[in-house]
Amino acid sequence: MALTNTKDLKLAVLIDADNVPYSNVKGMMEEIAKFGTPTTKRIYADWTKPNSNGWKGVLLEHAITPIQQYSYTVGKNSSDSALIIDAMDLLYSGKLDGFCIVSSDSDFTRLAIRLRESGMKVIGIGEKKTPNSFIVACDRFIYIEVLDGAIQKKKPKAVTTTTDSKKPIEKPAAKALAKIDAATIELIEATIEDIEDDDGWAFLGDVGNLIVKKKPEFDPRNYGFSKLTPMLKSLTDILEIDERESDKKGIKHVYVRLRFN
Repeated sequence: MALTNTKDLKLAVLIDADNVPYSNVKGMMEEIAKFGTPTTKRIYADWTKPNSNGWKGVLLEHAITPIQQYSYTVGKNSSDSALIIDAMDLLYSGKLDGFCIVSSDSDFTRLAIRLRESGMKVIGIGEKKTPNSFIVACDRFIYIEVLDGAIQKKKPKAVTTTTDSKKPIEKPAAKALAKIDAATIELIEATIEDIEDDDGWAFLGDVGNLIVKKKPEFDPRNYGFSKLTPMLKSLTDILEIDERESDKKGIKHVYVRLRFN
């Protein structure tokens, strides 16, 4: 669920290598491409450290420019200041529409706020341990763990077992869906009520956009769904779904309303 009107956004992707794993760079870059075109891609770390070796193998593949930042103080993340300085320089260049900050560090909270104050779209990507202060400072926040799952999410194969000489038995693959918690259901219900028409119907696209504005880290993939539509269709006890024909052949507009209306 991308931000509205973002397909042509020119984005700066700034990665704090000290606070995110390198294993899902491909997934991160594919996700960022949904929001716009990454015209600047930089990654910050002390590349003289042995633990930076994992990153080096993926930089050329994704055309990410490594920025060297020496650790002047033991135990202090020196990449933060370099990333922040570059972000402000890029902001004042006037050549960008938004920023993607890849980090799980709350130190970038003020930067995200400052960029948004200047009219920039700010997308955050980080681990689930990311402090809420940084998450809510972004227009949209995506958990790296969701991207990891998305790569392997293709329908899992059924498990085949055998018992002695009997014919192999096909067992259905396990379904790993996180529970949709009460707070999320309340958020969905309140959002529908905010924009419903006189008959209680709300356009699904508008519902999704407003939910993200209220809760930047909201993502159907956090609950095991690829899109918002199947997620809401699973809540048949509280929601009604109406798919209406549009002017374009084969395209349907989806509307949703609360069942108690």
